[in-house]
Amino acid sequence: MAKTENKIDSATQSVTEKLKSLYRLQLIDTKIDKIKILRGELPLEVSDLEDEIAGLETRITNFQNDISQLNEDITSRENAKIDSETLIKKYTEQQNNVRNNREFDSLSKEIEFQTLEIELCDKKIKEYKYEIDQKTTQIEDAKAKLSDRQLHLEQKNLELNSIISETKLDEEKETKEREVIAQSIDSRLLAAYSRIRNNVLNKLAVVSIERDACGGCFNKIPPQRQIDIKSSKKIIPCEFCGRILVDPDILEK
Repeated sequence: MAKTENKIDSATQSVTEKLKSLYRLQLIDTKIDKIKILRGELPLEVSDLEDEIAGLETRITNFQNDISQLNEDITSRENAKIDSETLIKKYTEQQNNVRNNREFDSLSKEIEFQTLEIELCDKKIKEYKYEIDQKTTQIEDAKAKLSDRQLHLEQKNLELNSIISETKLDEEKETKEREVIAQSIDSRLLAAYSRIRNNVLNKLAVVSIERDACGGCFNKIPPQRQIDIKSSKKIIPCEFCGRILVDPDILEK
C-alpha cells in the first residue's frame, strides 16, 4: 500500500516540488559522498590486502602440498631401492648355482638393470630433496610476506574502523533521509538523476545558478533561461553539461 501511495504522490507533485525533492536528494548525496571521501582509498586498500593475503595463504598451502607429495615420492623411491637391492642379492646368490653361461649372463643383466634402477632412484631422490629445499625457502619467504601484509591489514582496518565509527551515525541518518526522499521521486526522474550523477566527475546532477552560471560546469546561462529556471515551472537541464538546473532559493519556495 505504501508503494502505491508513493507512486500517487510523485505523479501529482508539481514541477516545483519535484525540483525541490531532486535538490534535497542531491544535497544529501553530496553529504554522503563527503563521508565516503573521508575514508579515501582505505576500503580499496583493505580489499587489495585481503586478496593478497588470500593469495599468499593459497600459495603456501600449494607449496606444502607439493612438499608432501615429494616426500611420498622419496618414500616410494626408497622402497623401490630396497626392492632392487633385495633382487640383486637374490640374483647374486642364484649365480652361484647356475648350470651354464647363458643363465649367468641373464642373471648378470638383471643385476645390472636393478643397479641402474637404484642409481635412478638415488638421482630422483636427490632431485626431490632439492625441490623440497627450494619450496621450503619459498614457503619461508611467503610466510614472511604474509606476516607483513597481515600487520599492514590490521593497521589499515584500525584506520578504516576509526573513520567509520566517527561517521557511522551521520551516514545512517543521511541514508535514511535519502530513502524517504527517493521514494517520493518519479522512477524515471530518479533514473535520469542517477544517470547524470554517474556521468559527471563531481557527482552533482542537480545544481543551482551561481553568478549567472551553471553550478556544475560554470558556463554562462542566458538571462531569459535564468528567469525560466527561477520560476521552477519546468525541469531545465544545462545545455552544456546536462545537469538539472534549479533556483538557489528553491527550498524556500
